[in-house]
Amino acid sequence: MTDGWQERHTALLNALAASGALSPDWRGAFEVVPRHRFIPADIWEQKATCVPVTTDDAWWDLVYRDVPIVTQVDDGRGDGPGLATSSNSMPTMVARMLGALDVAAGHRVLEIGTGSGWNAALLAERLGSENVTTVEVDEALAKRAAKVIEAAGYRPDVVWGDGVHGWESAAPYTRIIATCAVRRIPHAWVRQTTVGGIIVAPLAGDFWSGALVRLETAADGTARGRFVGGARFMPMRSERPRPDAPVDSGTGRRVSPGPQPLGALADLGFALYAGARLPGVVMADGTQDDTYQVWLHDREGSAAVVNAQEAWQYGPRDLWREVTAVYDDFVTAGCPSADVFELTVTSEGQQMWPHPGSQGR
Repeated sequence: MTDGWQERHTALLNALAASGALSPDWRGAFEVVPRHRFIPADIWEQKATCVPVTTDDAWWDLVYRDVPIVTQVDDGRGDGPGLATSSNSMPTMVARMLGALDVAAGHRVLEIGTGSGWNAALLAERLGSENVTTVEVDEALAKRAAKVIEAAGYRPDVVWGDGVHGWESAAPYTRIIATCAVRRIPHAWVRQTTVGGIIVAPLAGDFWSGALVRLETAADGTARGRFVGGARFMPMRSERPRPDAPVDSGTGRRVSPGPQPLGALADLGFALYAGARLPGVVMADGTQDDTYQVWLHDREGSAAVVNAQEAWQYGPRDLWREVTAVYDDFVTAGCPSADVFELTVTSEGQQMWPHPGSQGR
């Protein structure tokens, strides 16, 4: 298998190009910076839990599939519950994010979250190592990434630090790209980006699993932009969620599920809308026992479980009634799609709502 990776590599790139994720201007970098050079020997496949990959054939199969690869669990400790704490992003997402960055010769890029080093090496191939700085909060990951990136022939500045602060000493940058999810875009990133520069980052919310935002910086010290699709990433370490309060199952009460189509609640447009209206409410959806369900909870002990036949609520809040009321408002507003939502970042924080000139679908 070691000698036959080129065929799988080419097939993966062809699939990325056919899907539109990999643009022609990035194809050359992906061809000469193959993914496997940056994947450690010990990896896990993310299923319901992190499943160790134990054979060479399975390792190569996972590396050249269009899926994320868990490259670290439990922050590198050997005694944890096996939670994913670092990963190599799925190639489709890597290509999409680099495409959204819209780089050109001479641009200087800061990457937040070095991880395996693959993304930094792709940037270095495209722009030159001297134009790339990448910051990693985990010292062991930063050291490993620096070694494998250099072994691949590149020498970007790999630094150890908390990317929430950017990397002031090498600023300003023309572009900033984050490979970990943040709840709020740090204003330090805006300050460290040249006027008219671009920031691409996964933004995480409670109600939604994540979305990719593309911002342009302005002369007044703000950044504004739109969402360009869903994006699930691990949270920045300083933003990992605290444990939720327990839900008292004895408070369960059955209510009508109502007429709302459950699947519509997973639409990114509604998720962004509801996230702004219901801060702190978390939604997940999926199939259990062959039945599509929606799960809701807040951090303080309220929850709801809903399928097409019934809904159950728990705790002091009527979460399902709150969500359905917001959905009714969303429909009245014309069901705005995700791409009409605008995010504005200032030194005071960030605001998100449909762009004033936008219309619903």
